[in-house]
Amino acid sequence: MKNGNGKKSVQDRLDEGAVLKALQEGSREAVRMNKLLGYPVSTVRDGKVIWIPPEEIQIDGPASNPAH
Repeated sequence: MKNGNGKKSVQDRLDEGAVLKALQEGSREAVRMNKLLGYPVSTVRDGKVIWIPPEEIQIDGPASNPAH
């Protein structure tokens, strides 16, 4: 459903997954940049925070930058 100015509502964007997709792409780009710059990334495994060294970072999905 579009609002009065012809744009989709926030709920419509949530329903179609646009927000989730944007968050996933942003996260992937941040991890990719960390790897390229040689920085580790943190994640949670088995309820504990662990650090992944840059050489072990694997990037899944399409890259937003062809230099990837």
